[in-house]
Amino acid sequence: MSRFFATGSDSESEESSSADEITPKAPGATFKQSLLLSDDEEDTKRVVRSAKDKRFEELTNLIKTIRNAMKIRDMSKCLEEFEQLCRAFLKSKNIVDKEGIPPFYIRLLADLEDYLNQLWEDKEGKKKMNKNNAKALSTLRQKIRKYNRDFEAEIVAYKENPHESADEEEEKEPEDSGASSESEGEADGVSAKSFLKKKPEAPSEASKFLKTAKGSGDESSSSDDEDDDDEDWGSDPEGSDSESSDDGEGKSSSLAVVFLKKTQEPEKSSVKKEVKKKKIKKRERIEEEAEEEPGEGDEGKWEKVKGGVPLVKEKPKMFAKGTEINTAVVVKKLNEILQARGKKGTDRAAQIELLHALAAISAENNLGQGILVKIKFNIIASLYDYNPNLAAFMKPDMWKKCLECIDELLDILFENSNIFIGENIAEDSENLGVSDQPFRVRGCVLTLVERMDEEFTKIMQNTDPHSQEYVDNLKDEGRVCGIIDRLLTYLENKGSTEEICRVYLRRIMHTYYKFDYKAHRRSLGLQGETKSEQDQEESEGEDSAVIMDRLCKFIYAKDRTDRIRTCAILCHIYHHALHSRWYQARDLMLMSHLQDNIQHADPPVQILYNRTMVQLGICAFRQGMIKDAHNALLDIQSSGRAKELLGQGLLMRNMQERNAEQEKIEKRRQVPFHMHINLELLECVYLVSAMLLEIPYMAAHEFDARRRMISKQFHHQLRVGERQPLLGPPESMREHVVAASKAMKMGDWRTCHSFIINEKMNSKVWDLFPEAQRVREMLVRKIQEESLRTYLFTYSSVYDSISMETLSEMFELEMPTVHSIISKMIINEELMASLDQPTQTVVMHRTEPTSLQNMALQLAEKLGSLVENNERVFDLKQGVYGGYFNRDQKGGYQQKQSYQRDQKSSYQQKQSGYQRGGYRNQNQGNY
Repeated sequence: MSRFFATGSDSESEESSSADEITPKAPGATFKQSLLLSDDEEDTKRVVRSAKDKRFEELTNLIKTIRNAMKIRDMSKCLEEFEQLCRAFLKSKNIVDKEGIPPFYIRLLADLEDYLNQLWEDKEGKKKMNKNNAKALSTLRQKIRKYNRDFEAEIVAYKENPHESADEEEEKEPEDSGASSESEGEADGVSAKSFLKKKPEAPSEASKFLKTAKGSGDESSSSDDEDDDDEDWGSDPEGSDSESSDDGEGKSSSLAVVFLKKTQEPEKSSVKKEVKKKKIKKRERIEEEAEEEPGEGDEGKWEKVKGGVPLVKEKPKMFAKGTEINTAVVVKKLNEILQARGKKGTDRAAQIELLHALAAISAENNLGQGILVKIKFNIIASLYDYNPNLAAFMKPDMWKKCLECIDELLDILFENSNIFIGENIAEDSENLGVSDQPFRVRGCVLTLVERMDEEFTKIMQNTDPHSQEYVDNLKDEGRVCGIIDRLLTYLENKGSTEEICRVYLRRIMHTYYKFDYKAHRRSLGLQGETKSEQDQEESEGEDSAVIMDRLCKFIYAKDRTDRIRTCAILCHIYHHALHSRWYQARDLMLMSHLQDNIQHADPPVQILYNRTMVQLGICAFRQGMIKDAHNALLDIQSSGRAKELLGQGLLMRNMQERNAEQEKIEKRRQVPFHMHINLELLECVYLVSAMLLEIPYMAAHEFDARRRMISKQFHHQLRVGERQPLLGPPESMREHVVAASKAMKMGDWRTCHSFIINEKMNSKVWDLFPEAQRVREMLVRKIQEESLRTYLFTYSSVYDSISMETLSEMFELEMPTVHSIISKMIINEELMASLDQPTQTVVMHRTEPTSLQNMALQLAEKLGSLVENNERVFDLKQGVYGGYFNRDQKGGYQQKQSYQRDQKSSYQQKQSGYQRGGYRNQNQGNY
C-alpha cells in the first residue's frame, strides 16, 4: 500500500492498520500512530497541505533526528542537525510571526541546553569522547547558549511551568486537527505536537539521554518511557475515527466528538498522573533505603554505582564467626584489603575504614605493636592515595586524620623501643608477632613525614591567601613542626646519617624564613613589658639562629648529596640576611661559590637561590651598603620577571612558550603566600639604590657620549616620567622615586627627602622593616651625601672656589663628612679641584670643558663616523668586497683613525695644559 494512495479494499486497510497497532515497540522508541483512511480519502488523488503544516513537519523531523543523536551521544550529528534546524526555523519566520513560536521548539532548545550542560560537567564522560565529538560538544554548547538568548523569556516560562506549556499544546491540537491532522497522519503517521508532548512531572528530557547513577534498572526506565509515550499520544480509536471521518458524519458531529474527547481527557490524565506520582515516590523510597544501608556486609542487595559501567567489586569481608584471630590471619586480611588498592572502582574511603577496623581488631586481641605499626603505615599510605591526582590537595577531614595517625604512630615508636623500622627489611624477614625477638617492620616513617610536609605545602598553595581559611590552615604548621621535631628526636637515636640530614633539612625549611622577634628584642636589650612575658622569654629554648647553626653545620659535615647541602647553605644565608647579619651572609655566599653553577640545579633550588639573593640585597640596603644591594638585586629586577623567579606567581604568556602541562608543573613549584617577599618593597629598594648610584654618575658624565647605564630599569622609569604630559603630585611608589631623582639631580636634597620618606611611603615600604627608624635615618644620610656629590658635579664649572662650611650648612652635614666626601672625589679624579686647608675652601681647576666644547667634541666624533661610513660605501661602489686587499686597506684606514685620535688626545692635553698653566696663572695674578 502506497504512503499517499490506497489501492486495496477497506478490509486490507483495516488489516494493515491493525497489524501496525499490534507490532511491539522497542523501549524508549517514539511511537507512530497509523491513522485509518476513510473511503472518501481513498478516492482523492491529491492532498493539499498548508505552508504552516509543511514548515512544522520539517521542524519536527529535524527535532526527532536531534533527539535520536542525543540518545547515542553523537555530538557531530547533533551539531549538524541543529544548524539545519536553525535554518529551517528562519525559513518559517513569517508563519512563526503569525502563529507564535511553537512550544515544541522551545522545549527542544531548553532540553538541548540542559543536556549539553550535563555532558559538559561530566568530566569522565568528556575524556572518553573522541576528538570530533568533544570538539562538536564545545561548539554546540557555545552556539546553543548564544542562540537561546533570543528565546530567553519563553525558555524561562517553560522551565517555570512545563505542565502549563504541555496543556497549551493539548488545547492547540484540536483547533488544528482538520486538514493538517489528516495530511500529517498520511505523511508521517504522527503530528508534530503530539510527538513532542512532554510529561511535566518526569525528569528533564536531557537527563534521559545521560547515564546516571540513580535509577533501578533498564526495564523500569523503559516501562516509564512507554507510559510517557502513551500519555503523550492521549488518543483512542474512537478519537482517530472521529478525526478521520469528517466528510462522512458532517461538521456538527465531528465538533461534538472533539468536545466530548476534551471532557474525558482530564479524567484519564489525572488517573495516569496519580499512577506516575506513586511510581516516582516508590523509586525515591528505594533510593533512600539504598543510601541508608551500611556499606559492609550486605549480600544480595542492590549496590549503588557511581557513574560509568557498573563494576562488581566484592568488598573484603571481615573475619567469620568462630575464626581464631592471630597475627597470620590479620596479615592475610591486610594483604587482601591492599590487593584492591589502585584498582579501578575501588572505594578508597571504604578501604581506609576497613584498615581502621582491622587495627581495632588487632588491638582488641592484643596481637602486639608490630602488626599495629604495619597497619598504621598502610592507613597513612591509603590517606595519601585518596587523591590519585598529583595536583589535588587533601581535604580537611583527611588531613586531620593523617596528622592524628602519624602522631599515633610516633607514640607507639617512642613507647616501644624494641620496634625496628626500615625500608631495607624484606617482607619475608618481618617479625610482627609477639615473641622474645624485637619487632621488625618494613617501612619508612621519614618518607611518610616528608609526604605529609608536601601535602601541607599543597594545601597552602591551593587556599585563598586572603581568606580566614588560610589562617586556619596555617595554624596546622605548629603541629607539622611538632611532628618533624618528634621524628628528629627519634631518628637522632635510631636513624642513619642520611635520614638525619633529610629530617634536619625539613626542620630548616620551616625555620629559615621566619623572623625571630624575641631574639631580636634580646639583641637590642629590650625585655618583655609584663612579668609573664619575661618569664616566657626565660623559659624558651635556644634562638632560631643557634638552631639553624647547629642543623646546618651537621649537614655541611655529614651530607653526601649536593642538593641537601646546597639547600642548607641557601637557607642559612637567608636566615643570616633576614636578621641583618650582613657580613656572615655575604661571606658564606662567596665561600660556597653557588653562583658559579646554580644554573645546573633543579628549579626549586633555583627559586630558593633567587629568594636568598633578594634577601641578601635587602639586608645590604638596611646596612647602608647601597652598591652591594644594587648588585644583588640587579639580576632579578632587570629581568622584569621577579614574581616568577621568586616562585610567587606566574606571568601571562602565550601557549607557545608554556603549554598546559608545564603550567601545572610551575604552579606546583609556587611558594606559599606566608613565605612571600613583598615585591613592592623589593622594587622600591632597588630603585632607591639605583637612584643613589645613577644620579651622581649622570651628573659626572653629563656630556660623555659613551657613558654606560648602571640600571636600565631606573632609566626606563625616568623616561616614563618625562613622557607624561601633565605632572601632578606623585601617587605610586615609582612616581615618588622618579620625583625624588629629579630633585636630587638639581642638588635639592630636602625635596628628595620629602618624596622618599613620607607617610605614604612609610606605610607602603619603610614600616615593613624590623628597624624602620634606623633605615629611615640611614636613607636621609645617604640622600644628603649623594646630593652633595651631585651638586659639586653639576655646578663645579660655575664656581672658582667654594667654602666647605657653606656646603656643610646647605646639606646639613658635619664638616669632617664634607671634607671626606670632597677628598675622595679629588683622589678618584672625579673632581678637578684642590683643598685649601687654612681657609677651608675647595678651589676648582676648571679642567672640565664647557658645554660648547662638549658639543664640538661630540660633533667631531659624529663626523668621524660619517666619514668612515662614506669610505665603506665608496669601496662597495668600486667593487672591493673583502679579501686580503680590503683587509689591508681597512687596517691602514684604522691606523689613520688611531693617529687622528692621538692627535685629538694630544690636542686636548695641550688645551688642558694651556688652561692649567697660563690662563689659570694669569687669573690668579689678576686676583
